[in-house]
Order: sequence, then structure tokens, then C-alpha cells
Amino acid sequence: MTNDRTTARRTARRTARTTTRVRAGAVALALTATAALAAPATAAAPLPAAPTAAQGGGCLDPDLPLSVEERRLTARLPDAADPTVPATATYARTVIEGGGLGGFTAALTDRLCRTRTLAGATALAERRGEALWDAAVRRAQSDDDAVRGDLPATDDRPLYWTRVEAMAVLRQWDPRGGLTDEQRAELVETFDRASRGMHDIDLPAGRDVVRVIVSGFDVYTLDGGTTGPAPGTVGNNIRHGNPSGATALTLDGTRYRTDDGRIAHIEAYTLPVSYREFADGYLEDTVGPFLEPGPRQVDASLTVSQAGGSQFNLEQWNARYHGVSPGNDGIAPCPRVGGVAQLALDNPGCNVQVVDRWGGGDGLTDPPQWTTASLPVAEMIAADTGADVPRPPGDTWPDPDVAFGVVWNTSYTQFRDCTSPALSTVNSPPEVTYPPSTPPVPPADGSCSFSGGGGNYLSNESAYRNTLLRDRAGLDIPAGHIHTPDMQHFETDFGVSDPTFDAWRTSIAAQARNLVHAVADTVD
Repeated sequence: MTNDRTTARRTARRTARTTTRVRAGAVALALTATAALAAPATAAAPLPAAPTAAQGGGCLDPDLPLSVEERRLTARLPDAADPTVPATATYARTVIEGGGLGGFTAALTDRLCRTRTLAGATALAERRGEALWDAAVRRAQSDDDAVRGDLPATDDRPLYWTRVEAMAVLRQWDPRGGLTDEQRAELVETFDRASRGMHDIDLPAGRDVVRVIVSGFDVYTLDGGTTGPAPGTVGNNIRHGNPSGATALTLDGTRYRTDDGRIAHIEAYTLPVSYREFADGYLEDTVGPFLEPGPRQVDASLTVSQAGGSQFNLEQWNARYHGVSPGNDGIAPCPRVGGVAQLALDNPGCNVQVVDRWGGGDGLTDPPQWTTASLPVAEMIAADTGADVPRPPGDTWPDPDVAFGVVWNTSYTQFRDCTSPALSTVNSPPEVTYPPSTPPVPPADGSCSFSGGGGNYLSNESAYRNTLLRDRAGLDIPAGHIHTPDMQHFETDFGVSDPTFDAWRTSIAAQARNLVHAVADTVD
């Protein structure tokens, strides 16, 4: 699947990452020891600002443009106690401080300003990205009373906002001699990938080990929501978290004893909510090397994201079509035109494209329009994964003895004729038992996809790319997508967090981990 040069480069990087992981304890101690992880300021005083270029970060150029995501760093919510005035601190800094990562960006900036070469900055970006991921994982897997900051250990939002803040600094770095746009983008991407756990995957060899890789996602739908009367403030959607991201942080590097006594080793990473990074091969470069033959070949590869309601959906069919809704960067490669869905035949951007190093594709049917999950659906439903998980306030699943339901979702929408915008939806009733009373009907031969069971957003795309990798590697392993319930349940407007919001994240992540364990139990 890859050429010799690429394989050699990945092998060398994997060796370096293993070494980094051995040093992880020292890295975490160093992070903890710095003023970067100081306790948050009192509510009466403004939280310290990160050293962005606009605030005089020494080696930074404030005229260099930030990304759409980075521009949200200045957003403020209305004050929760008095919505007629803005909150004292920006939302991002409140969350970063609440996660105990308040000085991470300042420390990065200090080191960056003492770096003279692009090679040195790139090495720094990778080290600090890996350190940020490691700190977030360690925090998520600690007890609440053992973590810095006032947000719960499993809160996924501090990692996201610290990453975005650090990327803003890297994007505005202005070394002597300057950087080309390409060099600047590569520097930022180096940090981005490293801070997502993509360089951290280290699966052990051994016949008695079950090797599992799980993805999560960033926060998303950050714009909009209820707004208050305070001038210059944003809607409360910016508060959103993502339970799949929390699940990834709590699973990364953990071990689980399967029903037959083997050890399942689970590695996790997080994906961005924007299309460009997917097109650049973020998922394939992370998972693909572990689908290749060898003693560390993965035994199950799962993607996880957030959906809605009070149930987990096990998605059966994944669509190649994507891009109707914009990502966190505001870009949608295939929006409706006049309310009508575009045809991939007319706009290649409507179809997922795969980078050449992972097989590429040369037309409407290569890669294929549909892929299918190979999840152990029967076992995942029968495992009763929600039985010991607390039901959060407002949970509407009808069975009071479980936190959330688990259903097999076999719905999809297709263009039966790839040259016509007419859509045909197959809405199969979600099945809570297996086998279903009526076998599901697959997409029609020769149809073009519009949406899989998981839609046509980036969650579906992660499922599509992951299962396409499985197929191109010729593997018969569990691979597929788990959609979680929606965790955006707040008691009041404008508060950064509250007990109800935290309870939904805790319960969803707990049952999601149980579902991952249920998959590991089925591996031969």
C-alpha cells in the first residue's frame, strides 16, 4: 500500500515516537512543574492571556492572518451571572485554564522565540504537540480531585482550545528570513498531528494481544446558539464538547482483559472537523501503517463521533459523498445549490478523495460509492453496555435499566441515477435486537451515495475512509463507526460547564468504552 521510501520513513518515525512515549512520564512531570500549568486565577480577576502576536509575543507577526478556528480564540460569552455584560475572560482561556493548561502556549512561545531555524521549530512543534496530547490523556485518566484546573478530568475541550491557541502562535512565528506559506502550513500541521495522538500509537506484538485503534473528534458547531444582550459576545454553542473526543482520551494506551483472558491494548487519536485535513490523509496516515502485515497489525479499527438522541447507532453503510455542511473552518466542498443536492458527476468535491500514497482513485467508482461496516453488531447489542452506566438527567431512552440504547442503523440515502439529483432514502427502523425481523436492503447496484447511516458529514467520512482502508488491505477485521448520543445538555445558558453537561459526557464516554471492549471480546 505504500512505497519502500514511505515505509522506511514511517518506521523511523515510529521508533522515535516509541522513545518519546517512554519519556512520557518525564514530559508530563515537566509540564506539571512549569508555571504553564498553574492553577486558574480567581473569578474576580481576568485570566492571563496567551502570548499571541497581537499581545506582543516577541517573535510573532500580528499581521499574519489566523485561521477561522484561531479567530474564535477572542470570543467571549455573556457573563453567566449577568448576561448584560461580557465575561471577564475569553471563552478559550477560561477552558484552557480550567483544564490546567494555562501556560502551555506561553512556554511554547518562549521556546519558539529562542529557535533560529525551521528545522528546530519543526522539531519543537512535534515535541510539544506530543507533550500536549500526553498531558491531556493523563488528565483524562486521572481522578477529578487529582487534576489541575476546575474542569472535570474527562472534559475534552481544554485539549482542543489549547491546540488552537498554540497553532495560532506557530502560524504567526516570524523568524529571520521569513517562511513561505507552504513552510508555515507544514509547521502548523506538524503540531496539529502530534497533538492529536497520531504520532503516539504504539501497538504491542504478541499472539495473546488484541490490538485496537479508536478515533474521536474535536468539538464542532461552535457558532450560533442562544445569545445574550451583552454587546460583542457570541452564542453559547461555543461551549460544545464532543463525547467521542473524551472517549478517545480516556481509552488511549489502556488495556482491557477480554472474556477469553487475553489483553486488549487500545490506542486512540482525535480527528479535526474540517475536510482539508481529511483530504491530506490524516486518518490514513494514522491507521494505515497498522493495517499492513506485521506483528503489530491492528485487530479492530473503530471510528467514533457524536450524533443525537439517547442512543448509540452502529452505522452499517458509509457514503463516499460528503461536504454539504461546513467544517470548523467554515468550508463546505459540496453545499446544496438552490436547495438541491449537487451531483458528484458535476462537482468532484462532493466525493471523498484519497491521497495517492493510500491508493488514490480515478473516477466516480474508484474509490467505491459505498463501504460497509464489519462490526460485531449482535455482540455489541447483546453486551448490555449501558447496564452499569448512570443515566444522566433528561435521558429519554425508554428502558430505565440502561443509560443509552444501542441500535443497528441500516438507513442511507442514494442517487439511484448518478446523473439525476433525485434522492431515494431507505429508512430502516433501528434494530435493538439482532438478527433483525426484516433483513436490511443494501444500496442499489450502480447507485451513487448521498449519505450513509451516519450522514454525509465528517463522521461518515471517517467511517468511509477507515473501512476503505480495511478493504484495500484485504483484512477481515471489525471496522466501523459508532455514533454516540448528543452530550450538549446544559442546565443554563452561558456557563462553561455544569453538572448536567458533565453527567452526559461521563455517561456517554463510559458506555462508549464498554462498546469498544465488547468489540475486543469478539476478536478471534
